[in-house]
Amino acid sequence: MNFFLRHLLVIAVVIAIAFLLDGFMTARAAFWWLVCIGGLYSLFSAIHLARLHHWASLPRQRELPSGLGPWRPVFERLGRFLRQETETRSDLLSELEHVHAAVDKLPDGLTVLDRYDHVIWSNDAAQDLHGIFGTRRPIHHFIRQPEFLEQLASRRGKSRPIRLQLATRPGRSFEIRVHRTDNDQKIVLTRDVTDQAKLDAMRSDFVANVSHEIRTPVTVIGGFAETLLDLDLAESERRQYLESILRHSQTMQRLVDDLLMLSSLERGVDERNEQPVDLHELLETQVGDARALSAGRHTIELQVDGPRFVRGIPAELESAVRNLLTNAIRYTPDGGSIGVRWARRDDEGWVTVRDTGIGIPPEFLPRIAERFYRVDSGRSRATGGTGLGLAIVKRIMLRHQGSLHIASEPDKGSAFSLRVPAVRLLGDAAPDPVAAADGAREAGGDDTSEAVAGGDSTSEAAAVRRPPR
Repeated sequence: MNFFLRHLLVIAVVIAIAFLLDGFMTARAAFWWLVCIGGLYSLFSAIHLARLHHWASLPRQRELPSGLGPWRPVFERLGRFLRQETETRSDLLSELEHVHAAVDKLPDGLTVLDRYDHVIWSNDAAQDLHGIFGTRRPIHHFIRQPEFLEQLASRRGKSRPIRLQLATRPGRSFEIRVHRTDNDQKIVLTRDVTDQAKLDAMRSDFVANVSHEIRTPVTVIGGFAETLLDLDLAESERRQYLESILRHSQTMQRLVDDLLMLSSLERGVDERNEQPVDLHELLETQVGDARALSAGRHTIELQVDGPRFVRGIPAELESAVRNLLTNAIRYTPDGGSIGVRWARRDDEGWVTVRDTGIGIPPEFLPRIAERFYRVDSGRSRATGGTGLGLAIVKRIMLRHQGSLHIASEPDKGSAFSLRVPAVRLLGDAAPDPVAAADGAREAGGDDTSEAVAGGDSTSEAAAVRRPPR
């Protein structure tokens, strides 16, 4: 308003002077006064307009010119607007850089496309996965799979995910989703789902394996039961059928027990009732049971050189040793020998079960401790195995911060070793129960959760490896 009043005042002064010239001099003098003032004002305005036009052609490379007279407040106000706009733009750019920096840290690839499917922006993961570089390039220059291009051409707002193999990551599986925005742009998300795919495959294999393991005993039990109901059999035949039913029901019971134990070990839901374990007595008991199971078909010897007491869960350590001895008996031909040794090695304790059995080819060793994995499925079922014994042993050792080591040579035998960490060795004297309980609490917890959290796909190779020579 003050700006408008000042201009009115200037115009009033010019007109007043023109009236004075007309009254005291002549009308011609008043006319030329107005013409000169108007011309000067027009020239003055034209100069400022030219300077403003020159600056507006490249505003970011030139400073805003200063104005005189009535143009000064105009240029000052324009300068304030430019400063505010520059500050706002700087803040927005700073926030955008922070957003880009955060998105660049994501493991998932993120690519933004315009309405013509040209790349507007992509984060580091997308550039690394798809080889994207620069902007305004068609996305099909980088992702050429037909199923992706078909999804890209779809008009649906949220498309179904597709799984692809990328040349930059051989052996890995990726899931790609295309999302459409309200302004006709598209967002392409690329996620590594290799672990999820492995878990899905393991879940499917697990269901198939359990179904396969249960089908045979259920079929046999059902067939023998129908035979007993429909036919009048002799006592010897009836007893033979009942024994077969009992044997197959016991196989199913072992499978269920092993599944429940493995599930409990993997989930870590049971309490860790750790206590001093007399490993000498445990090994003697298990070797005695193994000799009874072998029924004289094998020579089984025990050598004890390590400390008497270790800290652990008695039932789990007993299960681990029993599974190794049972496997050795199953896969060692009659007349073979089985040796069990408990010794200290590099400040750690090692329980080694060595046999002269059929051995394991080297290519099967990395997967030998997976659930239901068998080198010879027919022989394993014939010997009554469930395919879960080594998986249980591996989990037990992980819960005790130890590991399972396997060394084997076909037709020459195998050596299965349980490595017990030094922190769990208590010596030959019976430890104080209170001190042992305190030590158990200090050593437990964190390692257990870490072992249980590790999936089968990542922990198998780490927990099953050859022992050091």
